[in-house]
Amino acid sequence: MGAVLPFPFRATGGQTGFTRFELHRIVDLYGRMVAAGLWKDYAIAFEPGAAAFWAFRRTAEHPECRIEKRPGARQGAWSLIGENGQVLRRGPELGPILAPLERRLLKLVAG
Repeated sequence: MGAVLPFPFRATGGQTGFTRFELHRIVDLYGRMVAAGLWKDYAIAFEPGAAAFWAFRRTAEHPECRIEKRPGARQGAWSLIGENGQVLRRGPELGPILAPLERRLLKLVAG
């Protein structure tokens, strides 16, 4: 018989993910952006050190923005990253990270 090898992710301390509340906030924003016609598609990526939600204007494009969770990061666990890879916001809580996107949605409704 062959030797049984351990699964590699157990040794690294586990995988990072979103809580139900966090995912609900993000998907709620995504639904409102889809209803406004701004976003068409999304992707979710889970890695051992990070979890990311990517929002796309069209399917075969670079993501318009990326919401990333990296627990243990010095400047806060949450990041909002723009289309060109620039960090737009960082912080310890999700609400202020989503604020620029929600503000953009409010401008569309008011204008």
